[in-house]
Amino acid sequence: MRVLQNYINGEWASSKSSQSVDVHNPANQEVISKVPFGEETAQDMNAAIEFAHQAYLEWKDVPTMQRIQPLFKLKTLLENHKEEIAKLITEECGKTYGESLGELQRAIENVEVACGSHVLMQTEFSENIARGIDEFMIRQPLGVSGCITPFNFPGMIPFWFLPYAIATGNAFVIKPSEKVPMTMQYVFDLIDKEMDLPKGLLSLVHGGKDAVDAMLQHPKVKTISFVGSTDVARYIYSEGAKYGKRVQAQGGAKNPVVIMPDADIEMTTKIIIDSVYGCAGQRCLAASVIVPVGDNGQFKESLVEAAKVHSIGYGMDESIKMGPVITPESKTRIEHLIGKGVDEGAKLLLDGRNPKLDGLEKGNFIGPTILGDVPMGGEIFETEIFGPVMSLIDFNELDTAIDFINKGRYGNMACIFTQDGLSARKFRSEAMAGNIGINIGVAAPVAMFPFSGWKESFFGDLHGQGRHAIEFFTQTKVVIERWPKSWSRKF
Repeated sequence: MRVLQNYINGEWASSKSSQSVDVHNPANQEVISKVPFGEETAQDMNAAIEFAHQAYLEWKDVPTMQRIQPLFKLKTLLENHKEEIAKLITEECGKTYGESLGELQRAIENVEVACGSHVLMQTEFSENIARGIDEFMIRQPLGVSGCITPFNFPGMIPFWFLPYAIATGNAFVIKPSEKVPMTMQYVFDLIDKEMDLPKGLLSLVHGGKDAVDAMLQHPKVKTISFVGSTDVARYIYSEGAKYGKRVQAQGGAKNPVVIMPDADIEMTTKIIIDSVYGCAGQRCLAASVIVPVGDNGQFKESLVEAAKVHSIGYGMDESIKMGPVITPESKTRIEHLIGKGVDEGAKLLLDGRNPKLDGLEKGNFIGPTILGDVPMGGEIFETEIFGPVMSLIDFNELDTAIDFINKGRYGNMACIFTQDGLSARKFRSEAMAGNIGINIGVAAPVAMFPFSGWKESFFGDLHGQGRHAIEFFTQTKVVIERWPKSWSRKF
């Protein structure tokens, strides 16, 4: 089984580290690759950054219209190889093939938006701020941009950042999750073979915390982009700031969904089931806490019945709606939290632990699970489960439900299902979350809008995607100039 290589200075190179960890298919625990790990990966990272800085010094002065030209080729590459990349995502991440294709489409949309960077970078010009004096602002790139991505969207999340970074004139170094390194390895292989980019402009370095710390500490890295858990996001943000870097760090979530009594039962049930159990609940916008307002039991019954028939299995099977969680450790952790919830007083309305799947006994499978009457203040109430577990909490009034949402630690997403415009408007205005859904189960912004997050779901100021990404990867320079007539050259 081969150990994956790094992509540094436009070439594939073996890691300085002799250590590696196995990459497993979460559906059957088959070892599908090995990825470099250990202290020496910091040397790999430092080498990539040095080459990236040299590439940046040349790339930053390339006209913007020329910098975006490779992105058109990148878009075509992703489209032409979408099926192969999606299969890789399913193989190493576990999600269904349909979910993997949807992930790749989101990545492509970000490349498309970044192709408009030459327009998005345009700024202001004020003539005659005083007699004969003009003032204007320009945007310039910062340098080397570092990126650390999670396991749950190995094909999409890198493209919240990569196309914007290079379109605005920066070099880019990515460290993908060691759990799912093969997707970006394949993408970089396509880039290496099919795209004519300056050596060092794009780098791929494998590893764990040692590689991350090297990125955080290197003085030539100017920005850090991260998506992961809140604890790690806080660490990335604080360490990055300590070393003078601009940081955007997306953290965890505990996303609430409010169901008003007038919501359509059939439509609402289908959308919520897809939101809770899509990608086995391993996405930062998965619905987690379902809040029926004034429910007489109809919605709970409908959700339980729909979850019971939500099929689980290997993601390449078209009949399957939900795959496994990423690792045996994740499976154990999630099952522990389900048991903890029951111990704390929650009602186990549907138990997905230890499902029986012929031929996939070694897989990390947990079936759809529903906990009712979840007590507030307990571990299950506070913890981001990041698995296929739905928690139900009842309130009698919308005001109480909104107050509950606003007191929570996280602020990634909040959704409401209703046919009443006034309730929807109130929720949209008052709910403290960065992404709001109205009759939407996954309020995922399209590429033109920032992937917002509030409270402990985000550390930083500017988010990924769209204009926020353009602003994040550039620094502003204000120019104030005067040209007196007496200084003008006479012809």
